[in-house]
Amino acid sequence: MRRIERNAPESSLDPPHWRKLRAASRRMLDDMLDYLENIHREPVWRPMSERVRQAFRRDLPVRPAELRAVYEEFLRHVLPYTAANVHPRFMGWVQGGGTAIGMLAEMLAGALNANCGGRDHAPIEVERQITEWSRRLFGFPAGASGLFLGGASMANLIALLVARRAALGPAVRRAGLGASDKRLVAYASVATHACVARAMDVAGLGTEQLRLLPVDADHRIELEALRRAIDGDRGAGCTPFLVVGNAGTVDIGAIDDLASLADLAAAEQLWLHVDGAFGALGVLAPEIAPRLAGLERADSLAFDFHKWGQVPYDAGFVLVRDGALHRDTFATPAEYLRRATRGIAAGDSWPTDFGPDLSRGFRALKTWFTLRVYGTQQLGAAIARTCAVARHLAARVASEERLELLAPVPLNIVCFRYRAPRGDADALNAAIVADVQERGVAAPSTTRIGSRLAIRAAIFNHRTREPDVDALADAVLRFGDRRVGRRAPRRAGPSAPRRATRTRARVAR
Repeated sequence: MRRIERNAPESSLDPPHWRKLRAASRRMLDDMLDYLENIHREPVWRPMSERVRQAFRRDLPVRPAELRAVYEEFLRHVLPYTAANVHPRFMGWVQGGGTAIGMLAEMLAGALNANCGGRDHAPIEVERQITEWSRRLFGFPAGASGLFLGGASMANLIALLVARRAALGPAVRRAGLGASDKRLVAYASVATHACVARAMDVAGLGTEQLRLLPVDADHRIELEALRRAIDGDRGAGCTPFLVVGNAGTVDIGAIDDLASLADLAAAEQLWLHVDGAFGALGVLAPEIAPRLAGLERADSLAFDFHKWGQVPYDAGFVLVRDGALHRDTFATPAEYLRRATRGIAAGDSWPTDFGPDLSRGFRALKTWFTLRVYGTQQLGAAIARTCAVARHLAARVASEERLELLAPVPLNIVCFRYRAPRGDADALNAAIVADVQERGVAAPSTTRIGSRLAIRAAIFNHRTREPDVDALADAVLRFGDRRVGRRAPRRAGPSAPRRATRTRARVAR
């Protein structure tokens, strides 16, 4: 017989010379490990020049290019201009910092190229393992179901659709909302993430059917206002069906009284969904877990491993107490999805039965590696550490006459601002945030607390320490003083980040 050619034929996309690819791969891996090891020496963010932007305006490639040339372009035009949420001074949005372990797991998942919609293969078992671990972690019963998704926004939508199915019955899948004369109404606090209103829109219920209720001084939903709203809607002929609790609000990290919400939902026969995008994983930290009491009684829970869990993006998750109902909401029989008793098509419940996607990536592997390598104890300690750093920043703000704290700091988010001696304080603080970002010192964001614009520092990165938040406070004071023409003694603090790392030095060689 003719000997099989080991090199790739022209029709294959495998490399013609695997040895050259191995050498290039080793360099890429070393560069990315250098990047993570030395990221603290880099500016947090760099504005892109028009020249750099033009590099992404090229025509569609027709002819092949050398891998080395494409990689050099990545080093020049992509790597230096990311939002850099791996940086310890990235504090702008609710985003975890990722880990080198997660990066390596992503490489392994990419090599497997697994489609995790279903069928009988190990990646499905890995996802089932994460579902079982999550069920136990949050105290959900046997029979609860879980699903990896892009993020908590999608998880909130999935949960809402299951709640809709519970309220309207199976006919809603065939005939739509017109099959029922019920006018469904949902409830959440004004502090709830906007994705819940969007889920109401996507589900065909309409954003006007989401009642946004006031919060108390701790930014938790007012239970009496919720009771009055439910009674009023029932009196008006509406059908209350869902209440959304928060385990860590997006603005300040407030946790609703979940136990009382669970009592109320049970008494009113409402579906209790908890948006725990980041805060739900606080159960890993002994100092936070007691404040999440009642979470185990939710009908559904949305959360993200890629936030406090530090798994690289993306790794959102939804848990549903009634797994059979969850499956009935999405399972769709089709000949090409026929289940077998033998072979690759074996198995009964596939992930595609619990959500809209058939093509699904192997998100579970990087989560599995993260949980296995670090364990819940070390992850919980990292979570607690971010809260300690946030308390340090809050104390620093309280110690500065030119700064003011605008909200409580229940977890790891600090909302504050520079006191404007005159003029528009909102405009001043927005300009200060842009100054801090453009100089690469740190990356806070802005939000509104009541009617006032706040500088928002969300401490989610496991790399962030007290000197990093001190550098943010120093920069806010420095740029604020400069903008209002105020002279103040310069506080000794960390030096500005250097603008060269080993990774970038490699590019020049």
